Amino acid sequence: METLVFLFSFSALGILYAMNTIPEFQEPYMILATGVAVLVVVFLFYFLITRGNPPKDALFFVFAVFSFTCVIDLISALEYDGIISGFMEFYQKTGEPYLGTAYGIMMCYWDGIVHFIMYLMMISRITDRKAYRTLGLFWAGSLCANMSVFIGGIVAGKYGSEIRPAFWLNFLFLLMPVWGAITLFIRPKDRPLIGGYNAQHAQSMKLIWRPSDLILVLLLLAAMAFTALRGLAALDSPLEACSIYLKHYEPYLKDPVGYPRVMMLHLFFYGLPLLGAFVYGLLKPGCSWMSDWTVFLAGAMIQCQWAHIGGSLHPRTTAPFRIPDDAFWCVLAANLLYTLTPILVALRVYSNHYFFLKIAPFPGQTGLPNSEEKDTKYKDK
Repeated sequence: METLVFLFSFSALGILYAMNTIPEFQEPYMILATGVAVLVVVFLFYFLITRGNPPKDALFFVFAVFSFTCVIDLISALEYDGIISGFMEFYQKTGEPYLGTAYGIMMCYWDGIVHFIMYLMMISRITDRKAYRTLGLFWAGSLCANMSVFIGGIVAGKYGSEIRPAFWLNFLFLLMPVWGAITLFIRPKDRPLIGGYNAQHAQSMKLIWRPSDLILVLLLLAAMAFTALRGLAALDSPLEACSIYLKHYEPYLKDPVGYPRVMMLHLFFYGLPLLGAFVYGLLKPGCSWMSDWTVFLAGAMIQCQWAHIGGSLHPRTTAPFRIPDDAFWCVLAANLLYTLTPILVALRVYSNHYFFLKIAPFPGQTGLPNSEEKDTKYKDK
């Protein structure tokens, strides 16, 4: 099935070419109507071909339809970068002109490549009746962050006065990952929640005897400080440290397109509390929620940082807002380490999960009624 989805998704090229050559399809409201119609037709196509053996998971249809739109995003990014032409000129003018910003281009590359690959992988897992919950949470975090920053940046940035009808299609791509995230969070986990002797042993070790966890805690604390600094800078804090950082390190945060500011606020108000919660989860044994939320934040963080780093380096970002040459490697290293931190935490939780499991009571453990009764019987004998 994933092969069919892959091949059918490229039929979007024919639709884009037709709309680009037929003037009647290039009016703003016609673009919106055509977009809705195409999404409905794609959904009906997959619904009809799977009637004989319908998928057990409704998210299959979300992944299949969104695979189609991934090709559109990839074509948009390639055309804005001048690699191809003849498909999206009309959309650049009367559809969504903000897709031509540095952030919009990097976002489309991520959607057209990374999300496309994830959709095909999850479709394959659903078809084979295999679990994909962890990958699904990573996708949900990535797309939720993608679309919430994208929509917020459009409204709050310089393109807020140029909103066209096609803008409203974006809410579908925000609501679906939110629904998907809720569905996946409440779904039973792929791995056990209760630990035995191995979990008890892992949880008896203090942080000082867990050097990898100690390093992760320090990285998380540094990431929290970095998040707070950039969040306050995006809020125009009068603190000297914020002014220095904006002027000498990341002037991109003040780019009038609005995306960098909205992203920093997202990380400040949502990412910062989660980073703090992860510190707690590495200190307090038995935090079983870590396995889900670390994956979700890792997906959100890597998408945000991809678009942020790429946008600050892209030629479409004007020179005054690019990273200064004398601070280039320092800023790049800080951003890459910031990106890696939640990913490393998620890998730590996934690779050795005993510390994060609830402890099951053992037969014969003191304090248990059954063990007390057995001990009494043996003493009487």
